[in-house]
Amino acid sequence: MEISIQNLKKVYKNGHQALNDVSLNIQNGMFGLLGPNGAGKTTLMRILVCLMEPSQGKVFVNGMELHKHRKEVRRMIGYLPQDFTMFSKLKTWEMLDYAAALAGLREHAARINAVDEMLTKVGLFDVRERLANKLSGGMKRRLGIAQALIGNPKIIVVDEPTVGLDPEERLRFRNLLADLSRQEVIIVLSTHIVGDISSTCHDMALLNEGNIIFKASPEELIDKAKGHVWEITAMQHELEQIKEQYPVITTIPAENGFEVKVVGHELKGYSGVPVTPNLEDAYVYFMEVIEAKE
Repeated sequence: MEISIQNLKKVYKNGHQALNDVSLNIQNGMFGLLGPNGAGKTTLMRILVCLMEPSQGKVFVNGMELHKHRKEVRRMIGYLPQDFTMFSKLKTWEMLDYAAALAGLREHAARINAVDEMLTKVGLFDVRERLANKLSGGMKRRLGIAQALIGNPKIIVVDEPTVGLDPEERLRFRNLLADLSRQEVIIVLSTHIVGDISSTCHDMALLNEGNIIFKASPEELIDKAKGHVWEITAMQHELEQIKEQYPVITTIPAENGFEVKVVGHELKGYSGVPVTPNLEDAYVYFMEVIEAKE
């Protein structure tokens, strides 16, 4: 499977340009689209799942142009939107049964079996008779991914899937996506939560103000931050000055003040120890230091 996005632009009627000349090639496995709120991620996701037309540019899925083959491509896609909602009078299994019918599972007995298997897979079989809109937040997100997966789609698009989830539910969700990514499918994960990318994706892009500003592996983004992350021991009265000079990652109380992790091109005016960056450090360095300079 392959998605080819070529020179995509989207300008809304109010003149806001959500996407500006976006080009990406996405292969099998987990692909992370990372960026702040308002970067254009949801606009791009809605175009990929045929819910929105671009103002300019083309999208190809396995060589099929999206504009010309919408029905064929749509059958290949499972989608979990950020604002996934439930029908108020449908039980959990009925909600998934409805999604299965939309996905093309017409034979009743086979569809019910598929529904039960999927509910078991996402840990919702025991609440299958509960009204879907009465599920907890984490359960609703699990039902959301279940409806995206029920037809065995070749492309799975999930938009901000872990927002509002507690740590246990977030880990469960990441593990589920990681298991799926081992199959011959494309999973596009759009998020502003760095941890969702670092634990699951082998390829990624940064989207900011409608522009792709980085495209490579998470490890390559981390490489860019090596030598630009420090830990400073600071006193209370120094904290505000440090925050004015550097993007601060963490501030942890310590015996002799605070341990402050910062990023920057170089460290001036303070004695700091260089530390090995993680993906969050690299993201902040790229967005707050490299992009700010440009």
